[in-house]
Amino acid sequence: MDLKVIIDDELYTLNVPEEIVRGATDAFDRIDRELDNGWQMGRDWVESPGLEDRIRIVGDKLLTALEREDHDMGRVMAAYILNRAPDLDTLTLDTAGEIRNSELRYR
Repeated sequence: MDLKVIIDDELYTLNVPEEIVRGATDAFDRIDRELDNGWQMGRDWVESPGLEDRIRIVGDKLLTALEREDHDMGRVMAAYILNRAPDLDTLTLDTAGEIRNSELRYR
């Protein structure tokens, strides 16, 4: 499955094996449990992140993984996004540290 990500005006298409998107539910559930405790999104603490906030948060983790060339972590983060938001077309990641400025575009 493909996830289109825009970073600094560059479009990347991340190919994630469908078996990871469908089969890594334990890892995705761990991410959700972590986010259930709230998350610092830029300057704001979000007590209970909704789906789009979760996608932005995980997108930020994906950005970090890509910057560090941590392909395994990047693959898991991309798979989480594809699993939780299958109608997402493109994720534009904010690189200035303001997670809430990341944009989600759906099909």
